[in-house]
Amino acid sequence: MIRQLLGDPDLLRSHPHFRSAPRTRLYGVERVEAAERSEEFRAASAVAARRSAAARAAALRRRREVLARIAAEPIEVPRLPPERLAALAVEHRNRRDEERVLWRRGHVAAPITLERAESGALDRWKVDYLRHRLTRCDEVLDELYGRTGRAAAEELLRGRIYAAIAKAYPDLARECERRLGDR
Repeated sequence: MIRQLLGDPDLLRSHPHFRSAPRTRLYGVERVEAAERSEEFRAASAVAARRSAAARAAALRRRREVLARIAAEPIEVPRLPPERLAALAVEHRNRRDEERVLWRRGHVAAPITLERAESGALDRWKVDYLRHRLTRCDEVLDELYGRTGRAAAEELLRGRIYAAIAKAYPDLARECERRLGDR
């Protein structure tokens, strides 16, 4: 609308903060006010407002579709014997710790055994194992990358996953609640 209604700028100045940025276009206040009083401005504003409302409605529709998909995503948490879950959780923790060596400079893997694991840490590892290995959380979120509503979908999915873990393993409910509270 600026180019359509005002044409060329009255003055070009270098960008005040970034020398490599395009030059700043400056327009006289009188010209701008005159353009805003014109019938052409009112018509262009009405078109822009309709376009903006349509874009908002489309974004809202896409967001609802994403959230509906997440709400319908099946979440199945298998019930494992406590000692088996603990062993798998420690194994998972050790594997992830070894992977950190590849992408975190200076990290030294420190494998741990089930016997040396502290109770609170073991609960965290159990929830991590169940979330990472037994659900499609990351896979589903990767499919939503760049889509409208992804952040809300991630929050909804994580809430559903932690609720399912807490339901299947009541002794992990406190850790699930802690994770939801940290967000």
